This record gives sequence, C-alpha cells and structure tokens, in this order.
Amino acid sequence: MAEFRIERDSMGEMQVSANAYYGASTARAVENFPISGLRFSRRFIQALGRVKAAAARANRQLALLDERRGDAIERAALEVAEGKFDAEFVVDVFQTGSGTSTNMNANEVIATRAIELLGGQRGDHQLVHPNDHVNLGQSTNDVFPTTIHVAAMDAIERHALPSMRRLAEAFQGKATEFADVVKAGRTHLQDAVPVTLGQEFSGYASVIRHGVVRLESPRSHLAELPIGGTALGTGLNAHPEFAALVVTELRALTGHLFRRAENTYEAMQNRDAAVELSGALKTIATGLMKIANDLRLLASGPRTGFNEIELPATQPGSSIMPGKVNPVIPEAVNMVAAHIIGNDVTISIAGMNGSLDLNVMMPVIAHNLLESLELLGSATTVFADKCVRSISANVALCRAYAERTAALVTAVAPILGYDAAAKIYKKALAEDKPMRQAILEQGLIPKERLDEILDLKKLTQGGRA
Repeated sequence: MAEFRIERDSMGEMQVSANAYYGASTARAVENFPISGLRFSRRFIQALGRVKAAAARANRQLALLDERRGDAIERAALEVAEGKFDAEFVVDVFQTGSGTSTNMNANEVIATRAIELLGGQRGDHQLVHPNDHVNLGQSTNDVFPTTIHVAAMDAIERHALPSMRRLAEAFQGKATEFADVVKAGRTHLQDAVPVTLGQEFSGYASVIRHGVVRLESPRSHLAELPIGGTALGTGLNAHPEFAALVVTELRALTGHLFRRAENTYEAMQNRDAAVELSGALKTIATGLMKIANDLRLLASGPRTGFNEIELPATQPGSSIMPGKVNPVIPEAVNMVAAHIIGNDVTISIAGMNGSLDLNVMMPVIAHNLLESLELLGSATTVFADKCVRSISANVALCRAYAERTAALVTAVAPILGYDAAAKIYKKALAEDKPMRQAILEQGLIPKERLDEILDLKKLTQGGRA
C-alpha cells in the first residue's frame, strides 16, 4: 500500500498519509499551525460529531441528501462522536479564529469514513464530498459556536454540576458532624468570638451550593444554538426548516433542551454565553481557593500551627523530612482554581475579539472553557472524596482555643461597657491570663453569672445568659 495519497481542495493538491481519514484542508492546517501541540478535547469532538450527525439527519429528512448517502454520513458522524476517530483530529487549537480548520477536519474525516461505508475509495468526493454533502446547510461560523454550546452544556450537566453537588454534600456532612465542636473564631487572623467548627463548615457548604446555582444559570443562554445561520446569520444556503430540524435532532442525541438562537446575528457575532459561563467558573474558583486555604490553615502544624482539624494523609510530604504530611489535595485545588481564573482572562479577551459579524477567537474560547469545566468537575470530586469526607476535628484543642480567645471579653461588654471591657482585654494580654480569669479578678461579675455569660456553646448561637 502506498505511503501517501493525493487529496485536493480549492487550493490544489496535498499529499496526505494513505491511512489518514482527513484530507487536504486538514493537512494544510497542520502545516500552517505547528504552534502548541494542543488538540480539542474528547467532549468537543463528541459534540462536533453530534452536530454533524444532526445536520445529516435534517438534510436527509429534507430530501437534500439521498437516504444511502445521508445514512452513511450520519453513521460516520456518530462514530466520530463515539471517539473512534479522535486520532484524526490533528489541528492545533491555535488556528484560524473561526475554527474553519477543525470544522473541515471533521468534514473530511466524516466524508472519508462515509465513503468507506459506501464501499468507495478514499478521496472519491463524487460519492461523498466534505463541503457539498457533510457541510450541507452549514458554515463553520454557525457550526463551531453551536459545538461550543453543545459541549459546554454536556460538561456542565454530566460532569461539573454532579461534582459540585457532591462537594456541597461532603461539606454539609462535616457541618453536621462538627456541630458541637466549639472553637475560637478568627477575623483578620486575630482572636474573635467563639464559633463552632460546624458553623464554619456550613459556610463552606453554602459557598459550593451558591456555586451550583451560578453554574446552572448560564444554561439558558447556552441552550440557544446559532446553527442554521450559516455565514453571518442570514441562513444563506440553508433550507428554511434546516435549523429547527437540527435542533430537534440535537435534543434527541444529547438529552438537553436546546433551542434556536433568538437572534442568529447576535449568536454569530458574540460569544457572550461562553463569557458568562466562564465568569461563573471564575467566581466558583475564587470561593474554592478561599476554602482550600482555610483548610490548610486549620490543619497547620501539627506542633506549630492551628492544628484544629486533621486532613487525611494521602502521601508522604517530603523527600527529606521523615513523617511529614502536607495538605496536597487543597494545594491541587488551589492550582486548579488559579488555572480557571487564568482561563477566564483569556476567554474574556477572546470574547471581545471580532469585528462586525463574527467572533474570531472561538477555538481558544472552546479549549479554555471546556478545560475549566473539566478541571472544576474533576477537582471538586477529588476534594470531596479524598479530603473533605475524611477530615477529623481536634476537639480538645478547638475548645482550648475557644477558652483562650481574647475576644471572649466581647460577651461582657454590654454589662461592663466597651471601654471597661477593652481595659480588661489589654490587662489579660499583658499578664497572659485567660479572659475568664481576668474578668473574675476585677470582681465586677459574680462567678456563677460569668459562667452563664461565658457559656461557649451559647455564645455560638448569638445569645447571652
């Protein structure tokens, strides 16, 4: 068998590996963009295959493709969606801003496989043509953003949201478990009034639940698909019923309630839904980083830090210090959060870039957005399963801190007055005495009454004796 074959496109001939399913346009793109080595993700290729399969079904229903050819294209597209040809998607992420190279990569792979299914020879474009048949009724300009939306919706529903809910449940479980563990609160990293460890963890659970809502919200805009708008939104060269049929088929293929874009011109010009989703991911990442850093602080020690909680030991922490164990899961979460925030900057800049009728940084939007969703889903699952669920509390030390916090004087301020309480505070610190002892020594409040006022658990409920 020959090592190469000759493929042709509108610019002429190209030499292509004999075994390759892609053709001349893809080969040109590989030569033009040897930039990063980054390729589109499995989820993006799956979505692109589904879009092409839905288009083939629509064109067959409209009698624009005959049954035999339409069936072959649909079958080939679904094989792409299933991952059978991932190795054939060889174009770099950093390419033409519309994503034309990747759209043609898909068109050529699907066409070649359809030709094969029909018993033809590779390169026989009379049988199945990448543009005339696979791309029928479509343009890169509507296919690529449609694919972004389909892939992102799938990543949200099947990966990121379930993982976020899993993490929220893990934190809520710990909030319940630690409900009676009284400890010192800290504001500005200084002593504050008592709080329970459970209350702190309930705050973490709430952060993640709010993140779930933030992640759910952009779905209404992602559900709008520009397919059928073709080049600019006018629908030139697409059958009037094509868009509605494709959307119906995509609903069937994905299980998601997609709909036609309210305005195809806006849907082609702007990638605002992607920017909105990325903004939600950035907000979630910000909250995750704060939580991860809190856990690192609370677990610091074991001899010279707070040591209020113990994180599960997952691996040795040092190649030189024997026995050392580090908070590796929160550290990994922090790096994921930083990466997501960086991706958001890129997506925001990319969202601004397009003149008049088309955004021209769609490939990097697609790559970064899906990367952020994948990272978020995987990191939150790891955070829940390998860290949060196995956190334990150092109950005795937590209570000791609660007894020693200088801010206990706050509870007697309404009785003694702010200024008098402040004097006791300073005296207790100067003499290194527990606040309870310092207050008693002033002889201003009887011991029985003071014990009622400084009931630590009651203080965490916001009440006074």
